[in-house]
Amino acid sequence: MQRILITGGAGYIGSHAAVVMLEAGHEIIVLDNLCNSSQESLRRVELITGHRPQFVYGDIRDAEMLKRIFAAQKIDSVMHFAGLKAVSESLSCPLEYYDNNVGGTVTLCRVMAESGVHCLVFSSSATVYGVPPSVPIKEDFPAGEPANPYGRSKLMVEKVLTDLAESDPRWSVALLRYFNPVGAHPSALLGEDPDGIPNNLVPFISQVAVGRLPKLSIFGNDYPTRDGTGVRDYIHVLDLAKGHLAALMAMSGKSGVFTWNLGTGRGYTVLETLRAFEKAAGKAVPYEIVHRRPGDIAECWADPEKAQRDLDWKADYGLEEMMQDVWRWQSMNPYGYHAKRVASQAKRVNRSLTVPESA
Repeated sequence: MQRILITGGAGYIGSHAAVVMLEAGHEIIVLDNLCNSSQESLRRVELITGHRPQFVYGDIRDAEMLKRIFAAQKIDSVMHFAGLKAVSESLSCPLEYYDNNVGGTVTLCRVMAESGVHCLVFSSSATVYGVPPSVPIKEDFPAGEPANPYGRSKLMVEKVLTDLAESDPRWSVALLRYFNPVGAHPSALLGEDPDGIPNNLVPFISQVAVGRLPKLSIFGNDYPTRDGTGVRDYIHVLDLAKGHLAALMAMSGKSGVFTWNLGTGRGYTVLETLRAFEKAAGKAVPYEIVHRRPGDIAECWADPEKAQRDLDWKADYGLEEMMQDVWRWQSMNPYGYHAKRVASQAKRVNRSLTVPESA
């Protein structure tokens, strides 16, 4: 059993990781500044697991606050999700992304080192590959030129962490390059709840389906793909969370930097994803084709073989199950965590519900 600090643990991926870590018997402390998340997610983590996560409101750039956490808690490892993540926003606010994602990680690592904690699982991204020379993408592909400041900030953090681990053999760092997280907890208590208009495809589709947005905008249908729309590797957020647990266990007693892709190994077009969602929801979703979005690439999907070999991990959910969970979450939480429906939903939660072994 470890005591794990989860930065950004109230967010979409972090909250699902909190569930998986608690169900695996670990203790967690969640640190989040709630800039794009809700503390309501942690109350729902408690409904699912029966355990209340310790929560600290704060920012990873606040070194004094971090020192107080590490002084008060015997932390064994850190799962680092905290960061800004919208591609389009990064194009208009690059300094915020470099300050938060890169500067915040430097501050976090400095305090970790001062506190004698040297195990870090980092939430990286397939965007570090830039425009890949081919697909599927393998870990030994060279890091390219990411197409946007968000991707560049992730690549910069990877370089910082690599340099740090090379300078001090006590460090054990996992760089988890994951592809496109979707889905929700099958209880419908946890899901993706972006502020404002979603930047990612699937929450945009689901908000159109539930009536919050009038129609979906598909950015380009002239890519060199099978139907002209972009191709992405969609991975269920619970598969992703299990990948973080597997990485943490694999790093035990080891030093150095370990890089793993977390994806399904299969790419779907925007239109294929839309049709899968429509099937799950039992309704049509109106859409329009608009110009390509700056920073997007034609296709991107993973070769997950290294993670399967090293971590004994693979993605279990298929696209159909992912879309079913998305629609269950969105239809039961049309306004995300702002809707006060926790009590009624809690009655429908099976307390024995765990991450499925296969789907």
